[in-house]
Amino acid sequence: RAKTSMQSFKMCDQCQREYDDPLNRRFHAQPNACPVCGPHLFVVDRFGKVVVDDKKRFEGSDSNLSSLDFVAIELKAGKIVAIKGLGGFHLAVDAKNQEAVQRLRRLKKREHKPFALMAKSVDVASKLVFISSEERQILESYHRPITLFLRRNFDKNNSFADCPIAPNNPFFGIMLPYTPLHYLLLEKSPKILVMTSGNRSGEPLSIDNQDALDAFSHIADYFVFHNRDIYFRADDSIVQVQNKIPRFFRRSRGYAPLPVILPDFPNFTDNNISILGCGAALKNTVCLTRGKMAFLSQHIGDIENERVFQFYKDSISHLKKIFNIEPTVIAHDLHPDYLSTKFALSIKEELENNKKQDKKFDNKDIILLPVQHHHAHAVSCMAENQITGNVIAITLDGTGLGSDGKIWGGEVLICNEKEFKRGAHLKYIPMPGGDAAAKEPWRMAISYLFEAFGKDLFNLKIPFLKEILDDKSNRNIDFILQMINKNINCPLTSSCGRLFDAVASICSIRHKITFESQAAIELQAKCEQIKDCEKYDFAINQFKDNDKDKDENQDEDEELFIIDLTPLIKNIVEDIEKGTPIESISSKFHQTVIDSFVCAVEKISCETGIKQVVLSGGVFNNIWILTGMIHALEKKGFRVYSHSKVPSGDGGISLGQVVIAKMGIINQKSKH
Repeated sequence: RAKTSMQSFKMCDQCQREYDDPLNRRFHAQPNACPVCGPHLFVVDRFGKVVVDDKKRFEGSDSNLSSLDFVAIELKAGKIVAIKGLGGFHLAVDAKNQEAVQRLRRLKKREHKPFALMAKSVDVASKLVFISSEERQILESYHRPITLFLRRNFDKNNSFADCPIAPNNPFFGIMLPYTPLHYLLLEKSPKILVMTSGNRSGEPLSIDNQDALDAFSHIADYFVFHNRDIYFRADDSIVQVQNKIPRFFRRSRGYAPLPVILPDFPNFTDNNISILGCGAALKNTVCLTRGKMAFLSQHIGDIENERVFQFYKDSISHLKKIFNIEPTVIAHDLHPDYLSTKFALSIKEELENNKKQDKKFDNKDIILLPVQHHHAHAVSCMAENQITGNVIAITLDGTGLGSDGKIWGGEVLICNEKEFKRGAHLKYIPMPGGDAAAKEPWRMAISYLFEAFGKDLFNLKIPFLKEILDDKSNRNIDFILQMINKNINCPLTSSCGRLFDAVASICSIRHKITFESQAAIELQAKCEQIKDCEKYDFAINQFKDNDKDKDENQDEDEELFIIDLTPLIKNIVEDIEKGTPIESISSKFHQTVIDSFVCAVEKISCETGIKQVVLSGGVFNNIWILTGMIHALEKKGFRVYSHSKVPSGDGGISLGQVVIAKMGIINQKSKH
């Protein structure tokens, strides 16, 4: 108890007797407490003034209202309440009060990103969403993740179809109560609440009372505080059942840092090597290994500012402390500008300069190993599925620095735990404005249209062009074309994520995003079904020696296939001009993406004889792409592996990094 967050609460005589009595069921229950000696709730307004204090009420205050009685009344009145939970704060409102939800969205500056919900029970949740037996099992599990469910009456006119909880999204994310506070609150308050993260925009969850008051007093009308410290922050986990298997969008509270057991590697007997995987820049997690166990951290998030970076460093220190692991090998991404990469390099630099500010690394020979982003994706899937040896890996995501210096993201790799080579990839397309293109899908739309039609794109009879030309937000098509022609700030990309962005914009679904993957999510929402639907044209071309797209790291005698979806873009434009429904276009697009990569895998398999295929990368969060790809590959006789223990997105990168690094060390030792 003295080493927990209960250390500041001295037990009263009665609680102490219970704690010391072997015959009492509270014997050595570390958080043993009562209203006299334990933590208590109190409510403050946005100015920090105490409105209700349960401690004083228990001691004989005249107030008849408890903190939760008061909060329940205010929630029913449409107020926004910040609630201190298990791993941080939530901002809560009555989910059925559209005005309150809109106000929360406006004040939090969260224009479109879905809000999570907390329902009192499965019965309450089932009135909003369809719940299968597999989904119910996950929802009710002791892990209590946010689970994504298909909404009822998504396209019909009812309160939740119009409610701004999840705009243009067919899924609601719902969780059940997971602390006593939640249970007590939902007995009194509305039976379903919006429960969204309490934090400054782009920063980690607030876990301290004063920090929460400073961070969002301009949002919350009241704050439910208690006087027990949150030891370490943890976001809610997010899970979706896909193909009858629960899959992580975010692995955090309830699951982290439970270990993933690594496979048995051939000729590997040294279990004394401990490795730190530094993860990626977005949706970051870190990973530490001890023997065959890989401990992944909770979700850290996008490392884009100093507060998140400090949380990142604290998370590494926390993992090392609780598992008593001191890594001697550090694996990091190839990208030099990721803060996770800079962290790894800074440790080595400190040692080389003999500064040794971090005493934990004294007298240790730290080995740094860079790992290519998509290779790490592939191996993370191999590791959690306990497979070794050669595989064909389809890795589809938004961005990752390739070994040729270009931006990858639509890759078919031939790889194992030690090494990889590219077997195929999407044709390189200019990305006008670099990172700006990821936030403004219309830029990628112009790039793909220019690739398909040249300057004739101005003659196309599609709404997209009029919307962009009429817009007054500096959307200058001529300027973008000049950037492409002169190769000014136009890195080449094979990203599948940017392809989704381009098609969403060409279809006039989304020209600018307010959260990551928004355009792709809304394009997916338009998809009706893909099995047995029509498909668009595509081409797969082999490299020749003079091909401009050739990977500099590819051997001259190796064959590399380019997946060219320019015909698909032309077909989509034809469909739009003919007035084909967007739902049909989205369905055919999804099916064509699946068919093109399956075709590439078949060609590679014919040359290599490999029949094992792994699927990884954030694009596989798309339920149509994941289930369609699995079905199509299995139909062709391939053994297909996908993620279920770690996220397929960048939250699983650190696992792949540690496995590749481990094999790299094995290779180094075997050479000696």
